[in-house]
Amino acid sequence: MNEFDKLNDEERLKAENEFLKMKLMLENGAEFQKTEDGAHLSPQIENEFLNYIQAFEKQSQNPKYIKVFDKIGRPTQFKPVSEIPDDEIGEAWEMLQEYLHQYHISLSACSPNICVRELYRFTTEELFDHEMSDMDIPGITHGFIYDEFYPDHQYDNTRYAVDDCIACILKKTPFDYMPCFRNENLRLNNHYPLSEDGFKLLVNRFKEAYDTMEDIEISNGLCTINDKACIVKGNYALTASVHNDAENLKGNWEVCFELNEEFGYWYVWNVQIEGIHF
Repeated sequence: MNEFDKLNDEERLKAENEFLKMKLMLENGAEFQKTEDGAHLSPQIENEFLNYIQAFEKQSQNPKYIKVFDKIGRPTQFKPVSEIPDDEIGEAWEMLQEYLHQYHISLSACSPNICVRELYRFTTEELFDHEMSDMDIPGITHGFIYDEFYPDHQYDNTRYAVDDCIACILKKTPFDYMPCFRNENLRLNNHYPLSEDGFKLLVNRFKEAYDTMEDIEISNGLCTINDKACIVKGNYALTASVHNDAENLKGNWEVCFELNEEFGYWYVWNVQIEGIHF
């Protein structure tokens, strides 16, 4: 009898987990950090996780691809979208979704402007013919996003202008995240040209002038796209205070984007906010 045979079930599982960790570190360069005191996975859950990672790494080394239509058994029960009346399209889409879920495939859309009929059409006419990785790992779901095939630039640019640009500038928290900004020749009100660091410096200097910035209201932006240029406009209001003296700031705002054709991304290059002196 060796030392391994003397272990109980939990101890044996822990020993197997340590072996799997070592194997993943040596073969795949994996890193495992110690958890904080009192925070740890049960040996069983950790074992399932490690086996999942090992199976994923193994199949990733020799990837196989298959058309979605073949992956889901080449179904014939789904009618062409043109044959489905409006009052039946909701149910038809639910049935199609449920069928896809049986094969651990999902389709979602970020933009609220995508209707159910379009999701059904896209799935049956385009997604079925799309190639996907053919991984056989229990629990893994292959998720597709409609917007990655057909971006809704008006929705995306409006959401970014409101939530990730104007709102971030008007909140008291430091402004340090600029993922969709041009990296040079930026404009902020009458300040031009600015680097990313220069832009951040002006915004954060404005924030530091106030003790609090509260009751922020930002209207939904109005987006206009003209070829490679996009402008999102709206208005705002907030209450800023210094030593308990409140000041109401309000006015119109404007965020200008330009299209980078090489990468297909829209980048902010100009932000104008009335009523604020940066």
